[in-house]
Amino acid sequence: MCNETNNNCGCIQEILKRILLLQKQDFDNETYSGCDKPFLGPTCTTICYNTRPIMLYNCCTGSTWTFPYTLNGITGESMVFRIEALDECCCTCRVLALNGDGQYVSTNDFFTIDLNCVGAIKCLADTFIELC
Repeated sequence: MCNETNNNCGCIQEILKRILLLQKQDFDNETYSGCDKPFLGPTCTTICYNTRPIMLYNCCTGSTWTFPYTLNGITGESMVFRIEALDECCCTCRVLALNGDGQYVSTNDFFTIDLNCVGAIKCLADTFIELC
């Protein structure tokens, strides 16, 4: 594991916790920007978004984490995910796939990752995703 001597996932965990609360619409009215923005979408009056897609980067190599999925009988790999649960330094994510329109769609494929193996996250534009 990349971070065996320093078991501290606090920074990334806090950002993911904020995103998870936003997706559940359980947030306060604090003002943030970027990954910490306290609402989904371009303005706080927009309620048509339910997901802040993320990419996770390996702490050892800097490469993006990718995970396989199967959607409508087609298999592939994706590096874009939706946070579904957070428990200490463990994060459960849903794999998102691109459809023909360039939009993300949810799959029924999940994984749990130790946040000590994540060196960075990238937040993508907020979107609406039909959850399976």
